[in-house]
Amino acid sequence: MTERKPEGMSFESWVEHQIAQARERGDLEGLAGAGKPLPRRDREKTTYEWALEWARREEADVAAIMPTGLALRKEREELAARVARQPTEELARAVVEAHVARVDRYYRQPVDGPWIAVGMPDVEEVVAEWRRGRPPVVPEPEVPEPVVSSRRRRWLRRRAA
Repeated sequence: MTERKPEGMSFESWVEHQIAQARERGDLEGLAGAGKPLPRRDREKTTYEWALEWARREEADVAAIMPTGLALRKEREELAARVARQPTEELARAVVEAHVARVDRYYRQPVDGPWIAVGMPDVEEVVAEWRRGRPPVVPEPEVPEPVVSSRRRRWLRRRAA
């Protein structure tokens, strides 16, 4: 709708006018749920419950709307799996240290909403677990160098006959 409400017209009459025009054009015909009552709700939902339901219905990331403490706790639960996917020890350590930095920031700043204890993972312990999950590095067998005889063969030497 790009039209603006004319000056001097009440909001209610302007809305009624827009609905009447939509009916005339047939824009309201064949809508899903037309003529049916609105679904009843068992109880009122909190804004958080409504947001979670909306995120699930729209297949959005639920972690984005979680309170910071819950999001960090969820991240902590998934930390071992994230670390296990890292190809090198340096990357595994970086993932854990980044999580520790976020938890530290959470503890140091004022919290909006409920305060939730998260817990700090031990970087060395998580990295040691990463090492235990890796197959042992087997050194390649050394290929012995060919033995060269100390006696020189003179294969180019010809007899003069």
